Amino acid sequence: MTLPHAAWTWLIELPRLGLYLVLAWLLYMVGLSVWIVLQKREPVATLSWVMSLALLPYIGFLIYFLLGPQKITRQRLRRGRSRSGLDQFAGTPTGDDPCLELARLGQATTGLPPSSAITADWLVDGHATYEALLQAIAAARHHVHLEYYIWNPDRTGLRLRDALVARARAGVSVRLLLDAVGSGRMRRRHLQPLLDAGAEVGWFHPTRFRPFTRPWVNLRSHRKIVVVDGRLGFIGGINVTDEEDEALSPAAYRDLHLRVEGAVVRSLQLVFVEDWVYAAGCEARAFGASEYWPEQAAGPVGAQVLVSGPDSSWEAIHRLHVAAIHEARQRVWLVTPYFVPGEAARMALTSAALAGLDTRLLVPRRSDSRLVTLAARSYFDELLKAGVQVYEYGPRMLHTKALLTDEDLCIVGSANFDHRSFRLNFEVSMLLRDRDGCGELARLIESEFGQAQRVRLDRPLGLWRHRLPEAFARLLSPLL
Repeated sequence: MTLPHAAWTWLIELPRLGLYLVLAWLLYMVGLSVWIVLQKREPVATLSWVMSLALLPYIGFLIYFLLGPQKITRQRLRRGRSRSGLDQFAGTPTGDDPCLELARLGQATTGLPPSSAITADWLVDGHATYEALLQAIAAARHHVHLEYYIWNPDRTGLRLRDALVARARAGVSVRLLLDAVGSGRMRRRHLQPLLDAGAEVGWFHPTRFRPFTRPWVNLRSHRKIVVVDGRLGFIGGINVTDEEDEALSPAAYRDLHLRVEGAVVRSLQLVFVEDWVYAAGCEARAFGASEYWPEQAAGPVGAQVLVSGPDSSWEAIHRLHVAAIHEARQRVWLVTPYFVPGEAARMALTSAALAGLDTRLLVPRRSDSRLVTLAARSYFDELLKAGVQVYEYGPRMLHTKALLTDEDLCIVGSANFDHRSFRLNFEVSMLLRDRDGCGELARLIESEFGQAQRVRLDRPLGLWRHRLPEAFARLLSPLL
């Protein structure tokens, strides 16, 4: 008789085995439930976790340990902000600011003041974005700072890497911060030329497992930031991968990025420096030189950087989206690849439509997550009944993340309109107050509506193919 067989025989012959298993399950549920409840999340999310893990005795503990909600205290980042020298540039919104309340809300929840840009140019899709990045890197004279969620070692990734290698060899300070999960395909052999040239590479939340310490597997940096010489910045939703270059693939993601010059770049610089200090473990005083924070005149474009992440309970980007929708008087156009709204966001969108505003939602016909696509569709009926116009874009995957309200306000960046972006990921967006820029964005989004299929309230919905899968996906929406 083998040892496993003997152990199994001994186990099933134990008296009152069923009672012991029930008691063990109850102890497991009580302990896990107390742990989850003490996180003080929304009741729906808390109950979803408890009910889901009740069906996975003991394995559920491991799942929650690895992937459950976590908060991070980033005192090092706060100290880094005070030492960076940027606080002297913080100001308060002026009384004639047309978005005074939004500006104050943004500053109160992020610590980043409203600012301005000399120029703010839209970059549509990956090819235009990568060309602009290559041009900016080639012109760098002092430093290039980059932070990305996905950077793949394909043609696009290696081309940009080689551009950074050239600048590093020319004496330019190059720092590249990559998310350890999103950029997991990047190996040391791909980065070695950068390191040999004198550049620095950091990893955000590397997947190291330590005994009795919860790993940060589920807390990722989803940010896309580039700062060149403290004067030029890039922000948006485009990662570094062939999958986003329409010149290389006809199925490349449809996406949007933003190139900005001016004083607001200081805020982008601060976000990068804080993340770098946190991830690389260096001292913030290394960034005290004036070349990192050059003086720049105010520009005609109102701009404010917004950040959010699990290190803050304010959900700043979420709050600004909801507040902007509530302040709208004419239109609300939302474009997002992942639409899993909370109650506040859902209420804001339906209220805007019920109040007679031109309220539209543009999502992909099929995202790269079947579960998220189903969850998004489960909200369509409620939106349609309120008067929201819902469109599904295809055939390419829509990856743009933008909110446009009225004639002169928009929010663009890395954050999707879902629980993960608003609560778990480290995200960065930019709020723009500019009639010309918003007009250009409106024309772009309107062209997307022309290539999308409008969702009808009377569309056929089969029980097994549509209604039931969407309902089950919606049950999991607080966990997505």
